[in-house]
Amino acid sequence: MCGIVGYIGDRQASRVLFEGLRRLEYRGYDSAGLCVVSPDDGLERVRTVGNLDVLEQVLDGSSSLGGGLGIGHTRWATHGAPTEVNAHPHLDCRGDIGVVHNGIIENYIQLRSELTGLGHTFKSETDTEILAHLIEEYYEGDLAEALRAGLNRVEGSFAVVAVHRNQPDVLVAARRDSPMALGIGEGEYFVASAVPAFLWRTRRVLFLEDNELLRVDRGGYSLSDLDGNQVVRMAVEVEWDLDAAEKGGYEDFMLKEIYEQPRAVADTLRDKMDPSGEIVLDELNMTPEAAKDLRRIIVVACGTSFHAGLLAKYLFERWAALPVEIEIASEFRYRNLVVSREDLVVAISQSGETADTLAGVREANRRGAHVVAVVNVVGSQMTREAKGVIYTHAGLEIGVAATKTFTAQMAAMYVLAVYLGRLRGVVDDVRYRSILEELKAVTGKMERVLEGEGAVRECAEKYHGADDFLFLGRSVGYPVAMEGALKLKEISYIHAEGYPAGEMKHGPIALLDGGVPVVAIAVRDSVYEKMLSNIAEVRARSAPVLAVATEGDEEIADLCDDVIRVPATRDMLYPMLTVIPLQLLAYHIAKLRGCNVDQPRNLAKTVTVE
Repeated sequence: MCGIVGYIGDRQASRVLFEGLRRLEYRGYDSAGLCVVSPDDGLERVRTVGNLDVLEQVLDGSSSLGGGLGIGHTRWATHGAPTEVNAHPHLDCRGDIGVVHNGIIENYIQLRSELTGLGHTFKSETDTEILAHLIEEYYEGDLAEALRAGLNRVEGSFAVVAVHRNQPDVLVAARRDSPMALGIGEGEYFVASAVPAFLWRTRRVLFLEDNELLRVDRGGYSLSDLDGNQVVRMAVEVEWDLDAAEKGGYEDFMLKEIYEQPRAVADTLRDKMDPSGEIVLDELNMTPEAAKDLRRIIVVACGTSFHAGLLAKYLFERWAALPVEIEIASEFRYRNLVVSREDLVVAISQSGETADTLAGVREANRRGAHVVAVVNVVGSQMTREAKGVIYTHAGLEIGVAATKTFTAQMAAMYVLAVYLGRLRGVVDDVRYRSILEELKAVTGKMERVLEGEGAVRECAEKYHGADDFLFLGRSVGYPVAMEGALKLKEISYIHAEGYPAGEMKHGPIALLDGGVPVVAIAVRDSVYEKMLSNIAEVRARSAPVLAVATEGDEEIADLCDDVIRVPATRDMLYPMLTVIPLQLLAYHIAKLRGCNVDQPRNLAKTVTVE
C-alpha cells in the first residue's frame, strides 16, 4: 500500500529519502512528504499532493532540509481525502515529533476523543496523527519507550517510523500486520516498508516481525517486542538485482515484466527440481504420509493470486484427486471455518504481506490446518507464519498490475499439484514424467507467444475505443478469462467481466451487441467444441469476437473477427500461454487510451489494510 522510508547516516537525508520514495512509487499513492531533523531548526517538513514530481520541485526550490536523519512517505488515502493536510509525515502539537504510518488504527476515534480531552489539537482527518500525539503524551526523554507505550494503546495494524527533535540521532520503528524492514549499510541505516527503497545502497536486511520495535542510532540498532523484551535475529542478504528495478530499455515496467515471464517461470520450476528432474519440495514440511491422508485443499487468495488459485482448483482435483475449495481471503476469515489437521490450506500472495490473506493464514493455523504459503518475497510475514512455503522466483515486480508473478504462481501450482498427485498414487510415473517434460517446455512456447506481440497490438488498435468487454473461457480457460478481464479493468479503466462461457446465457448475453467485444479462450483442448458453440451464440448477437486459439486451427478463423495464436500444449498447461496475449492486449489498449500502466489510479501493489 503506502510507502515508508526512514534514514540515518552522514548523507543529506532529504535526498536519500526522496530516492527511496521513488523506488517505492510503484506501490500507488496520492500524496507524499518528508520530515528531516535539522541540527539547527528542529523538524522541517514538506508535504505535497500528487506524484513525486511535485515534491521534487519543492525540494529543488528549498535551501533548507539539512541533516542526516529523517522520514518520508507516499500516502494512499484511507482515513481522510488526499490533501496536503492529510499527507504524511504528521506532527504532534508542539512540532517535536514526526511520524509516518501504514495500516489502520481501528480505535482511533476513541483515542482521538481521549487525547482531545487531555488538550491535544488535531489538524488532519487521519488516524495516523493519533500516533504523534500518543508519543507526545508518553514522551519522557526516550522516543523508543514513548512509541512502545503508545502502540500498546493501539488496536489495528501499523508500520510506523518516528523521529524527535530532541533526539537528533535516533530513529524508531515498529510493525504489526504491515511490512517493515531495516537496511544495514556502511555507516548508515534505512528503514522501509519494502526492500527496493534501499536496495541501491545495501542488500543486508533485517525483517521486523509483528509487535516488534526497532531503535536505530548512528552506532547500531536494537530490537525488542512491545513488552520490552529483547529480540535477537540475524540479518539476511537479499539476492535481488538492482537492475530489476529499472526498465531495461522497455517503455514501461509492465511491458518489461510481461517479457520476463519465461525466465520467471523457468526459475520457479528450476528451484523445485533436482538435477535428475525429480520434484523436491522440502520447504513444504509435509510428510508423504500426511499428503496421503489429506482430506481436502482450501486455496485462499485475493485479486490476481485468486485467479492462480482458481487454476489450482482444477489442477488439484485432476492430478491429486482431492476436493478443493477456493476462497476470497477477505471473506475466508469471517466464515465459520470447519478445518482440521487433514486439510491443506494453500495461501497465495505475491508479497506475503497481503492483509486479508495473512489473516486467513492465522485463522487456519489457529484451527490446526497445515498451511502452505506461496509467495514471491523471501522473509515476508506469511513465510514466517505458515507451516510450509513454496517460493515463486519472479524477482522484483514493479508494475502494480501483476504479470510475471501470476505465471510464476501458476508454475508453482502445477508443481505442487503433480507432486501431491504422485505421492497419493493418482499420477503414475509415466504421466508424471510427461507432465514435467511439457511443463519445462512451456517456457520456450511462452517466448513464441511474445513474438506475436505485433498481432496483439493490431487488435488493441481495433478495439481500444470500446467501453465494455466480455471475456469467456471454460475449464482452465475460465481463470484466464477472469485474469484477462481484471488486467483490462486495472490499467485501461474499461469495464470488463470474465465469465465461464457456459454461464453467458444466464445473464451476460443480454449485454451483447456490436459495441461489446468478446474475448474467447478457444484453444484445442477438451472443451474446444463447447467454446465454438458459445462463440456462435455471441456472433448471433452481432458482438465482435477476438479468439485466443491454437496455432494451425483454421476452423476458428471462420467464426471470429480476429484470432491470436498460441502454440499447442497439454490441456491443463494452456493458461501459461493464453494469459500472455491478454496481458499484452490490456497493456496496448491502456497505452492507446493514454493511461499510466505502471501506476493505475486508486490501486496499490501490496494491500496491507482490509
